[in-house]
Amino acid sequence: MKKTAFLAAALLASTALSASAETLRWARAGDSLTLDPHAQNEGPTHTLAHQIYEPLIIRDMTGAFQPALATDWAPKEGDPNVWVFNLRQGVTYHDGADFTAEDVVFSINRAKSENSDMKELLTSITEVRAVDDHTVEFVTDGPNPILPSNLTNLFMMDKGWAEANGTVDVQDVEGGEKTFATTNTNGTGPYQLVSREPDVKTVLTLNENYWGADQFPLDVTEIVYTPIQNAATRVAALLSGEVDFIQDVPVQDLGRVAETEGLVVKTAPQNRVIFFGMNQGSDDIANDDVEGKNPLADVRVRRAMSMAINRDAIKQVVMRGQSAPAGMIAPPFVNGWTEEMDSASKTDLDAARALMEEAGYGDGFSIQLDCPNDRYVNDEAICQAAVGMLAQIGITVNLDAKPKAQHFPLITNDETDFYMLGWGVPTYDSEYIFNFLVHTRGSERGSWNGTGFSNAEVDQMIQSLASETDLDKRNDTIQSIWNVVQEEQLYIPIHHQVLNWGMAEKVGIEVSPEDDPKFKFFEIN
Repeated sequence: MKKTAFLAAALLASTALSASAETLRWARAGDSLTLDPHAQNEGPTHTLAHQIYEPLIIRDMTGAFQPALATDWAPKEGDPNVWVFNLRQGVTYHDGADFTAEDVVFSINRAKSENSDMKELLTSITEVRAVDDHTVEFVTDGPNPILPSNLTNLFMMDKGWAEANGTVDVQDVEGGEKTFATTNTNGTGPYQLVSREPDVKTVLTLNENYWGADQFPLDVTEIVYTPIQNAATRVAALLSGEVDFIQDVPVQDLGRVAETEGLVVKTAPQNRVIFFGMNQGSDDIANDDVEGKNPLADVRVRRAMSMAINRDAIKQVVMRGQSAPAGMIAPPFVNGWTEEMDSASKTDLDAARALMEEAGYGDGFSIQLDCPNDRYVNDEAICQAAVGMLAQIGITVNLDAKPKAQHFPLITNDETDFYMLGWGVPTYDSEYIFNFLVHTRGSERGSWNGTGFSNAEVDQMIQSLASETDLDKRNDTIQSIWNVVQEEQLYIPIHHQVLNWGMAEKVGIEVSPEDDPKFKFFEIN
């Protein structure tokens, strides 16, 4: 860790000497997991991709829709099962190739494939067809009123480039595969890749032929992106002027940064919940000391564990006030969120101990908690606090914290029984949560459902959301699914994350609820 921090600081110092006024030196705790735009549905990965690649529709820095590679979109007149997208003309990829409807068809089909981590967003799409070079039709299995919301992180690739470089297939990240697209890019976005050293440094430069040159500030002409996992080193880099912008100011340093001349801290609620998942589906689990059965399969144990977590203490002590205790795994931004459910999680050690006794675990048990240490705000510290809290009801927790690149495959490969995860909802609708986290794990849905929960009736309700146009009926179904999620205690919600961006005064931008700075919007004063 010390060696890594030293190298990062040295790298930043050398960068600072050569930086021009238009260079933005950007740091955050963790790096993008891959440059393959369809391989990982993960915030930092999407954030870097948004500088290089583009979707048909984006959300601007306030979270509002904005046309990107599509200029407009609407259901087809007379056929509610078809959405028509008119594409922006005159757009070229970084290598000069034209962007056409053929690339959209290729990209969507690629993102629907087995290795793609984006496929749950596209399950309602049965066909994508090019009407002409600049018109695309999406055929859906029944009318899908929220299809556009599912496309804001679906990036368009050049079909010819992918074919020429052997990257037609999506990178199998969980299987450890590396492809040309892992470290090389060819997008239509405002910035193009100059160099890439994973977990060390990525350099981007302005795309001089960007279609939006007269629509966006584009004050940033070069981006130097350096992941710095160590919080103290990251803050020191900002305080010394070695970096201009960090997305994750540690909560313990907010005052120090805000009081430093020439620096500002901007804060906003994030569209993200932090929670623990539990493997309830296995008859027996590997990482506990209970032989022949699975204590997490008993809902009383899961409820007891939730009752043992003191979310207010985590907020005050670990997060220094920079969190909002959660009772459900949906942020307030999301359709389907209710104040009643979100305030449902209460700390009650006596009731928790009684549930443990009733379930036959009065003497407790031991279990391993898998946690990332470079993804969420104070992620490892939250897990450390939970270790002490669960000990109060007899559960001995062995904490194993590791970088997100090693942590996330444990969940997607069913190799963890108790784990931390955070979930943002870029569609602002509960269907997104259900598709990834509640539906039975399968080829099209449930890729992040590490709980083993499987309910055919719930699956059917989830699938119906993609084609229900009666919004009142749809919302009733959403509420019914949430009732099951809450009653079954599928997850242990911890809190809604708060964003704290630290930056030099010269950087003009407001915090995005998605925690996804798009540098074409930045102004350098």
